[in-house]
Amino acid sequence: MPRLVSLLLLLELLHAEVLPYDMRPEANATLPHITLLDQKRLTFKAIDGVPFTELSDLAYQPASHTLYLLSDRGQFYHFHAAWGAHITALSPVHGYVLHTPGGKHLKRSKSDSEGLTLDGQGRLWVSFERKPHVARIAPDGRMIRYLPLPKALRNAKKYRSRNKGMEALTWHPRYGLISALEYPPKGTPKTHQTLYTLSGKQWHFRAENIPGSAISAIETMDDGTILVLERAFDKKQFTLVITLKKVYLDKQKNGLCRSKILGQMSTDNGWMLDNFEGLTRVAPHRYLMISDDNGNFFQKTLLVYFEVTE
Repeated sequence: MPRLVSLLLLLELLHAEVLPYDMRPEANATLPHITLLDQKRLTFKAIDGVPFTELSDLAYQPASHTLYLLSDRGQFYHFHAAWGAHITALSPVHGYVLHTPGGKHLKRSKSDSEGLTLDGQGRLWVSFERKPHVARIAPDGRMIRYLPLPKALRNAKKYRSRNKGMEALTWHPRYGLISALEYPPKGTPKTHQTLYTLSGKQWHFRAENIPGSAISAIETMDDGTILVLERAFDKKQFTLVITLKKVYLDKQKNGLCRSKILGQMSTDNGWMLDNFEGLTRVAPHRYLMISDDNGNFFQKTLLVYFEVTE
């Protein structure tokens, strides 16, 4: 049996790689307010026997150099990670499956985990999409407590569809947990997106004027503004556009927050993109974003380390 375990571990390691990657259309391609510091492709088959696929968000704990990664299939991973001018360390430590206090894995209908964040006390929080809720989890993926949602988020029937719900989550030092839906809810303009606190406060801002534009991640920036990742995929033209924008919560006009595009990338312009779904801040002005491979052989799990220079 020990030999069999050793063989299985060896086979797993053979499928485990962090590979260099460059999604730029040319070596000197730049973005207005973003500097790309490093880019990697992650090709782990499994971590502790937990399949490594369909990543939806990530969060970083600088005190322990722990990068937490979340899959939208209820899978949860720990990596050791460190940063400088480039990614200086990145290696898997543990893999878990989200589970009840009694140890049972969450059912597929309840494990659509999309958003992940750490609060000011270092506690982990996850948001779920198809059956909307926010929960605190332990580092081993155990569910600890559920939080009540504000009225605007409770009824999933008001979402554009059951798979267009609570997509993103961040923690703000002033407002606490903030969530966002992938698409605006029914009965609201498709051109306006909304950020929601769990206490009921809302901010609205203009979505990008690109067909299919949707929020896939949010993160709180150093100055208290919100970094928003918007993704637009045109199924007819097979065009993918990724937009990173800054939303100013305290600057509003006619009910809409001011926003500013920090960088926009399109496959039409030669960018080798994938389905970016997660954001986290790892150091002052520095962030990571990660893509979801959708469990598809032809897609990739990309990790991009960048600095906001605005």
